[in-house]
Amino acid sequence: MQKLTLLTGSIIALGIALGGFFPGLYYYKTNFDMRTVKVKGLAEKDVKADLAVWNIRFQSADNVLNVAKKNIETQEKTIRAFLTEKGFNADEIIVQGLNMQDAYADSYRDRNSIPARYTLNQTLTIRTNKVDLVNSSYPEIGDLVSKGVTFNAYGNGVSYLFTELNAIKPAMLKEATQNARQAADEFARNSNSKVGKIRSANQGVFSILAREEIPDQSEREQVNKKVRVVSTVEYYLD
Repeated sequence: MQKLTLLTGSIIALGIALGGFFPGLYYYKTNFDMRTVKVKGLAEKDVKADLAVWNIRFQSADNVLNVAKKNIETQEKTIRAFLTEKGFNADEIIVQGLNMQDAYADSYRDRNSIPARYTLNQTLTIRTNKVDLVNSSYPEIGDLVSKGVTFNAYGNGVSYLFTELNAIKPAMLKEATQNARQAADEFARNSNSKVGKIRSANQGVFSILAREEIPDQSEREQVNKKVRVVSTVEYYLD
C-alpha cells in the first residue's frame, strides 16, 4: 500500500513537472522568436514628367445660337493655329464635347437681366510627350485674348505626369531594402546582437511628390518630381 502511494505520488509529481516544463518551453521559444528588430529603409529619386495633359477651355455667348457657334468655331481655329505654330502635331490635339447652356431654360431668372441667352463651352486637350514645349507655351496662351479668344475661368491648366514608375521600382526597392538592412545592422551592433533572417517585409507605397514645395502649386503642376518609397523590414536577432 505504501509502495502504491509512493508510485502515485511520483506520477503526480512527474505530471506537475511536465506540466510546468512544456509551458515554460513554449514561453521560451515565443520570446526567442520575438527577438526581432523592425526598421524602415527610405529611397528617393528625382524624376522628370514625361507626359503633359493641357486643357484649354474657351467659351462664346450670344442671343443667337448660330452666332455663338460660329464664334466658338473661330476661337478653336485661332487656338489650333497657335498650337501648330508652337510645334504641336494635329494628332496631339483632342476636341472634347461641346457644352451648351440656355439661360432661358431657368424659369426663375428674369430674362431682361440675361445678357446672352446661349453660352457655349469648348475644350481642347493637348496630350503630348513634349513636356518642355508645353511648359514654355503655357504662359503665352494669354496672348490669344487679343485675338478674340474668351477663356473659361474653370477647367484650364496643365497636368504633368510621370508614367515610368514601373521601370524604376526594382532599383528603388533594392536601395530601400539595403538602407533598412544598414539600420538593422546598426541596431544589432549597439545591442550586441546579430541580424538574422527576415521575419516580415512590407515594400511600402510609392509616392510621387513635387521636387520642391512651392506654395499654391501641386505636384501635378510641376515638371520636376521626386519618387519616394519607404520599406519596412523586420529581422530576427541572433
